[in-house]
Amino acid sequence: MLLEELYEKVLQLIPLDVDEGVALYTTAPVEELMFVANKLRQLHNPGNNVGWIIDRNVNITNICFSQCSFCNFCRKKGSSGAYITSIDDYKLKIEELYSLGGDQLLLQGGMNPDLGLSFYIDLFKNLKKLYPSLKLHALGPAEIVYLAKKERLSFSEVLSQLIKAGLDSLPGAGAEILSDRVRKIVSPAKATSEEWLDVMREAHKLNLPTSATMMFGHVETSRERIEHLIRIRDLQAEKQENHFGFITFIPWPFQDEGTVLLKKQGVRSSYNGPDYIRMIAISRILLNNISNIQASILTVGKEIGMLSLHAGANDLGSIMIEENVVSAAGANNRFNAEEMQSVIKEAGFVPGRRNQKYELVK
Repeated sequence: MLLEELYEKVLQLIPLDVDEGVALYTTAPVEELMFVANKLRQLHNPGNNVGWIIDRNVNITNICFSQCSFCNFCRKKGSSGAYITSIDDYKLKIEELYSLGGDQLLLQGGMNPDLGLSFYIDLFKNLKKLYPSLKLHALGPAEIVYLAKKERLSFSEVLSQLIKAGLDSLPGAGAEILSDRVRKIVSPAKATSEEWLDVMREAHKLNLPTSATMMFGHVETSRERIEHLIRIRDLQAEKQENHFGFITFIPWPFQDEGTVLLKKQGVRSSYNGPDYIRMIAISRILLNNISNIQASILTVGKEIGMLSLHAGANDLGSIMIEENVVSAAGANNRFNAEEMQSVIKEAGFVPGRRNQKYELVK
């Protein structure tokens, strides 16, 4: 099939299959992908607005049995530097978040074998009691799978109890690449591809807002990247029409500095700017039922972040008052609120501060 025929299909929001997606991703000139993706961005989000958010990433614990080979953040129980964040620490961090105009915590961390469902329920309830307006964008499918197995509950039961305790939205963390071949190499102890998708399927049934991610540029093939996108798209197609589903998709490149994946397996990040722009564009093209594509300015920096906004992305994410995981592997691009808005303006767009549901806030 000619590239022009594929462009015509995607501009009509007709879903492509894996072979068509691979053909576009591997053979189309990046400038053509950018052009098509930008037109699709205008179909989903007309106008010149680019989103951003103020939130804070607080790690509940850095103790994790998973020991993923790309993660420098986690620690084993009893090791030096291992911790569980205290309520007093949360108070200090939330007060600073509020002073900077934010009201959301991205709560993530390791899968600590000592922490069960009751711990997270109590934590969420306590935080909401102390700060009723606080939004909790917390955990992820891998943690839900772990808690379900630990407590012998279904994914839906775990999610329902967490929602009742104060969970506002579920991040798409732990997706990496939705290929079990890849996951056996980079995160063998974490949720399988099907488990990740099944948790999100249950979250969508409960109308819990979610996001989806991809960490690429390590051991995956181009075809596995495309299969990942199509699995996300196909799951989105299952959701009820009036439910949130995946509100956004965020691809980010593997950060290799000091990782086991680099030191023991010699796997370096294949990230480069043009490849990231190509990924942003193909994400917009293949994810015809997800409205928002977020560029990971934290990992790719200002220039590539700006260019992403001309390749299908309509959001630059959070100013990340605090972030400890990808920064531990070499990501050092941080921006305050003024800088984030300046970057968006410099790229030729209008900054629009939003919440997790991608609703504009004053």
